[in-house]
Amino acid sequence: MKAGVAGVGHLGYHHARIMKSLVDEVMIHDTDPIRLQMVSKELGIRAAASLEEMIDWADALDVSCTTSAHYDVVMAALRKKVPVLVEKPIAATVSQGKEMVELAGENDLVLAVGHIERFNPAMVAASDAIERPIFMEGHRLAGFSLRCTDVSVVMDLMIHDIDLVLWKAGAPVAEIHASGVPVLTETVDICNARILFENGAVANLTASRISAEPKRKLRFFQKHGYVSVDFGEKKVTALKLHEGSIVPVPMNVFESDALTAEIDSFLSAINHKTPPAVSGFEGLKALAAASTILEKSEKSLLALP
Repeated sequence: MKAGVAGVGHLGYHHARIMKSLVDEVMIHDTDPIRLQMVSKELGIRAAASLEEMIDWADALDVSCTTSAHYDVVMAALRKKVPVLVEKPIAATVSQGKEMVELAGENDLVLAVGHIERFNPAMVAASDAIERPIFMEGHRLAGFSLRCTDVSVVMDLMIHDIDLVLWKAGAPVAEIHASGVPVLTETVDICNARILFENGAVANLTASRISAEPKRKLRFFQKHGYVSVDFGEKKVTALKLHEGSIVPVPMNVFESDALTAEIDSFLSAINHKTPPAVSGFEGLKALAAASTILEKSEKSLLALP
């Protein structure tokens, strides 16, 4: 298989590096010609003179460029009948995401979205133990960095947990409440969201990029059970009610690289003609919820003095 990687910045570099170990040939492209040549030389990967050249050559495309460019790049590939893995969020807007999902469906093409925490070893280990959660609580906290300050903390960090709770809730979203504030940037830097689902489940999520200590934890409370996933430490704590006592549930977390698993899953979906681990539709649902949370967070600012 021949795979192209669009965008070889901080994250795209690793996409290209890993992709090289999984397919027969790789080609890369970036709008920054200096960066493109540097990565091409360092990784020993052919650089494309244009995006069009790479799409015409490739059997699959990995889109790791900036979110604002996702729509144009993905649509160009899908029009040429090339399956796509696009990093989260799927697109800059819900309407763009819808077009991408519709075009992939019309052409019967794989459109996978890189919600990488699905492939975190801790989440992989915990997944089967999470059954019909009633209440979900997430904290995703990071220190301030100049990288990604052009987007809100909702699209930068919270969207990881949004995808996970939508996946595990087992029901459509009924209602969303949210509030957030900008502290160090012009966009929302800290946000809290409450998502209510049609089956009565509730998710309470907090994301911050101005925290003193990092934290990436999501807890699932369900009838007679509890599962806590620590994405940073790659650890799982699980408890259940057994014969009137609360007892620990053994959880085996096997070390693996989440990004490698994400890319390998995409390639497997193409080769075996199976649904991707995170479909374009699922990525679109996460984006729609995140967009609503951001909109309500920004409205909450109007109530501030």
